[in-house]
Amino acid sequence: MQPSTLLTLRSETGSTLLLTIFYSMLSLTLVLLITAASSLYLERKRLLSLADGAALVGAEAFDLTQIASSTTGPRVTLTQAEVATAVNDYLAAVPHTFENLAVERAEPVDGRGATVALSAYWRPPMLSLLVPEGLRIEVEANARSVIG
Repeated sequence: MQPSTLLTLRSETGSTLLLTIFYSMLSLTLVLLITAASSLYLERKRLLSLADGAALVGAEAFDLTQIASSTTGPRVTLTQAEVATAVNDYLAAVPHTFENLAVERAEPVDGRGATVALSAYWRPPMLSLLVPEGLRIEVEANARSVIG
């Protein structure tokens, strides 16, 4: 072998190791980011499901004695207090694991439905430099009561 060929072969020694380390770090970073994004998505879906249930309970927060007859058929008129009480009772009764769960809004919509806005704090499953320590997530759900 010629000396120039030996020098070329020796200078490339270890380049595969550097590429392997780089791609390993890139893969690990991608796995951490995808895990955090999936966790955030699933936590938001769980919170939305809880808000849907709370909105449904809020929309059904009336006694049968409150049903009145109108020209368009039977009708009920919900009040702010009824909806808020029903939503708070529902959230107290349903087991959940949300951190700092708060009812941002629980109010009747035109007396026949309810809107519920919930918020909770989300933390990523693994901390890293690329993902924040946590975020406040908010969802809103609507439900309508139909009689007759």
